[in-house]
Amino acid sequence: MAQPQAPMRPSRQLAVLAAIFIVLAAIVWFGGKGGWRDRLEPKLGLDLIGGTTVTLQAQNLEGSKPPTQAQMETARRIIDQRVNGLGVAEAEVVVENNSNIVVSLPGKSDDRLKQIGQTAELRFRTVLGQTGDTGATDPSASPSASPSASASGSASPAASTSASGSATPSATPSGSSAAPSATPSDSSAAADATPTPSESVAADIATQRAAVQKKLGDSVWAAALAEQSPVDVSKDASKAELYKGFKNLTPKEVAVLPASMQYNIPFVTCDKLNHRPVGSIRAEGQPAVACGPGVKYQLDVAKVLGTDVSKASSGINTQNGKWMVNLSFSSAGQNRWTDLTREAYNGGTDSKQVAVVLDNEVVSAPTIQNVIPGDAEISGSFTKSEAQLLASQLQYGALPLSFTSQDAQSISATLGSSHLEAGLLAAGIGLLLVVLYSFFYYRLLGGVIMLSLVLSGVLVFMALIILGRWIGFTLSLAGFAGFIVSLGVAADSFVIYFERLKDEIREGRSPRSAVPRAWVRARRTIISANTITLLAAAILYFVSIGSVKGFAFALGVATILDLVVVFLFRHPIMTLFARSKAFLSPRVSGLGRVLEQRSTTDAGAASQAATRRNRPKEA
Repeated sequence: MAQPQAPMRPSRQLAVLAAIFIVLAAIVWFGGKGGWRDRLEPKLGLDLIGGTTVTLQAQNLEGSKPPTQAQMETARRIIDQRVNGLGVAEAEVVVENNSNIVVSLPGKSDDRLKQIGQTAELRFRTVLGQTGDTGATDPSASPSASPSASASGSASPAASTSASGSATPSATPSGSSAAPSATPSDSSAAADATPTPSESVAADIATQRAAVQKKLGDSVWAAALAEQSPVDVSKDASKAELYKGFKNLTPKEVAVLPASMQYNIPFVTCDKLNHRPVGSIRAEGQPAVACGPGVKYQLDVAKVLGTDVSKASSGINTQNGKWMVNLSFSSAGQNRWTDLTREAYNGGTDSKQVAVVLDNEVVSAPTIQNVIPGDAEISGSFTKSEAQLLASQLQYGALPLSFTSQDAQSISATLGSSHLEAGLLAAGIGLLLVVLYSFFYYRLLGGVIMLSLVLSGVLVFMALIILGRWIGFTLSLAGFAGFIVSLGVAADSFVIYFERLKDEIREGRSPRSAVPRAWVRARRTIISANTITLLAAAILYFVSIGSVKGFAFALGVATILDLVVVFLFRHPIMTLFARSKAFLSPRVSGLGRVLEQRSTTDAGAASQAATRRNRPKEA
């Protein structure tokens, strides 16, 4: 027979539950922005409120060949992981016409949709030299050049990088204050490390390079190739005239120039370098040139790659309160990263910068101040969405294709607000019927059911808002169905507990002593039933995709919250009720028939005992 629990103090459990509500309410209110509606509104799915869609047109990185089906599927999977996170954002990522990927995201237009198709090729390269971007200051530069370089959409222009707190961001000039030429030390470094004309290039690059050489002229090409440091055309008008043909080169033509030429010729501006075709500097064994904000960097070969990163995550820097991206390396990648920082540090005698290059641009370039055996950190003026997007790009790897983003378009809801209102109305009617039946059948105990469901509903609502902010959870019709199904699981736990309570009273125990004994007997069954539901939800979550994953996630969350209410409210409140006089009343408690049967049985037993006592003894 089940043994009762030791005397409990229900006030403690209720106080813990109250604390949970207060904490969650504070997170919901103070973690949001805008008016009360913005703070209290969960994220809704495409089928309920519509959203934004963008078409990504695929191009093969290896040439003009059309993308293969395997490449498209790999790209679709990576983009889905980037945009969908844990799979509960209810985003839709589909392949269209064998060359396009259509991404649909619930809610208002999101600029991140246009950046999801970035290849995210990450490279760590030692900085050999740096010079200002003349596209921002030289009046003879191309009119189309932008005032300064800017990092990709996933990286803030003011971003800086550190590693385990050991690498300090170098002071790099902004677009408005960039020096027109490198410092003497930078120039000497550039002269020593200028790639030779015999650098190996692919056959198609060599063909394109020959066409650019013909366009510029052999003499101009030879002169540009012979330059050993950045040219200052403001001091030498003859060179400004000599190299003016570089103004007419397109970003695609700039991409095939030797790295030394891209760096030394001022008319090769950061605007053109940033708009080179995707993958132009992905070859890790070749030197490269890339831009940061207002600065053009000459870079060594890449010695640490994106594939060396085992994990990327976003978070807030506790020192300055700004968003950052943390990078953890694989075992081999960690060794390469440590060796790179050791080489850049050079014993402290000539510390160099290490540029973090994402696709064609320098995200940041910190000066290495000591050997770093730990993780890397990309920090700066990121917004939350920028940091999360960059971490997602790096976490899930580079795309096998390059994509051109088309204009984003708004899409209407497939069900609409009227259908959502109808679903909420149906759920409300069902919940009301459950409450009415509970009061009719259980009376005072029906009040426990109603309060438990209300508390569960408030917990679920706050969880929806918080999960939407933290992991992008979006409530679709399928997720809504998961929460409704969880109500059935909650109702089952009520039935189990209350029927166990009746069994204890039938066995002759008082309601006050029956409550803890019924809890002991019902608790294991309730936990087992909820565990089975959680396992089913977990299996469904990991093996399914799309809206089914959202349904499983919602069912699992609601089941966990139901257990919280069971342990921190239902049992403590029943313990308090058992101490009241109303609970002992057959008409009020909901245990009427059981108590009446027990009273009749007790009366009959007492009558029989009295008869036995009054029966005359036989001689």
